Amino acid sequence: MLYFIAVFLILASIFIGNAALSIFAGILFAYFFKLPTSFITGRVGTIPLQIGIVLLGATISLPYALAVSSVYLPWISLFVIISFVAGLMLGKILGVHHRVAFLLSSGAAICGGTAMAAVAPIIKAKPHELLIAMTIIFLLNAAAIIVFPIVGNYLEMNNFEFGAWSALAIHDTGSVIGSALIFSNESAQVAATLKLGRTIWLIPLILIANWIFNKQAQATKFPRFILFFLLAIIANTIFAFNEQIITILQISSQAFLLFGLFCIGSQFNSNELKSISGKPLILALMLWAIVIPSAYFLVKYF
Repeated sequence: MLYFIAVFLILASIFIGNAALSIFAGILFAYFFKLPTSFITGRVGTIPLQIGIVLLGATISLPYALAVSSVYLPWISLFVIISFVAGLMLGKILGVHHRVAFLLSSGAAICGGTAMAAVAPIIKAKPHELLIAMTIIFLLNAAAIIVFPIVGNYLEMNNFEFGAWSALAIHDTGSVIGSALIFSNESAQVAATLKLGRTIWLIPLILIANWIFNKQAQATKFPRFILFFLLAIIANTIFAFNEQIITILQISSQAFLLFGLFCIGSQFNSNELKSISGKPLILALMLWAIVIPSAYFLVKYF
């Protein structure tokens, strides 16, 4: 019965085509049916989302990717560094435990849950510390999918500006793409390309974490879907896909992205809300309050 309902909700979400609806359908599904941890949507995790991002890459040509990246890549790098350092400083001022502050700063500066999961074993983060950080970032990302497109329309941002703003200001890759997808397909392409520039900073983050905490990074893996995303862009450039193939890829990409967002939403656990204490939440909100207007100013005036 659960699988039938899940399939129905997933197909309905894909048919409607709204990213925010997909993730909240997953949240409501998990909330009302108390899903076991072994349920299929939890097991597949972010795999559908990663497939969707790779397919999205196949709709982007290398000249386009380079044109977009060349404008913002130096700013993205500076943005990542400043966000990460600001998070650590605010954490110290607020008295947040250094491991929790490191996790939240990593997630906010680079790529949300992926960055936090990558550095957690290096800094020896305890399960409840990772849970707190993951829950906070999850809630902010869920809010971003709804709020960002509304604000973007209110501010009359164009497709390029909104894609760049989402890529800089939203944490998780899934929420970046979800937010941009609501705005437009072009925004999603821009967001995916620029988010790649942030995610690549996982490599120096891992090295920095290992150096600071003097631990081994053997358990850490760089997300392979990023490499496939790059290969998909190269494939588009080499084979010069025609409009019909691009359309099929766009439809397939959107379907997988919406499916992935539903799976992410279905991993929601209302009991996790009780684990959130005030200071880490304040740290994440303060950091976001700095990042959001800064990112908007950057994409609007530079």
